[in-house]
Amino acid sequence: MGIPKTGVSKKGLAMHYSVGALIRKGARYLLIDRVKPPYGYAGIAGHVDEGETPEQALVRETKEESGLEVRKFNLLYDEELDWNYCSKGITAHQWYFYECKTEGKVRRDSKEAKQIGWFAKKELENLALEPVWTYWFQKQGLIKKRTRG
Repeated sequence: MGIPKTGVSKKGLAMHYSVGALIRKGARYLLIDRVKPPYGYAGIAGHVDEGETPEQALVRETKEESGLEVRKFNLLYDEELDWNYCSKGITAHQWYFYECKTEGKVRRDSKEAKQIGWFAKKELENLALEPVWTYWFQKQGLIKKRTRG
């Protein structure tokens, strides 16, 4: 059974449900430079469609944004963030953040990304990251603490 398109956060805010995919190949991480707000470099991510499970959204978003097929995944975080703005005007999101094993050939979706590529951990520090990805990379210990935005 899937989840609703919109929920209500613990603070009473309208809330969307989102998935994020941490995809690694060796010592490099797959990122896109987003075309739409919130701008910045980000991992593969997106909203869960109404009636969809987070796992279904993870597989769909990964295929849409990167061309890759998810073969295995592990849920790292199931967390509500009340500061995470999206282009639909919502600031609260329930995030399902996964580490994924994928296969296939990476391709860029021009509707989603200016570019797509693999980045080493040391490169992550110098990228203008989408705020929520700054948060996830800090939480994973991949970058040093810095302020959001």
